[in-house]
Amino acid sequence: MAGGLLAYAADLKELVRRGAAYVDKILKGTPPGTLPVEQSARYELLVNLKTAKALGLPIPPAVMLAADEVIE
Repeated sequence: MAGGLLAYAADLKELVRRGAAYVDKILKGTPPGTLPVEQSARYELLVNLKTAKALGLPIPPAVMLAADEVIE
């Protein structure tokens, strides 16, 4: 996250893992059109304190506690 203030997105590791499961099912013969669309079950919150300081924005303690990753 170069220069961004906050990021809230699906966990990329989980997306890759689920993608691999889809590929496995397709290679075993399941028609792709019959596979369900899944929503990610895990999301990550990243906070960039460098950018917050550069912009003069305070980050509330509750946001800091909820963050999965903090860039200092």
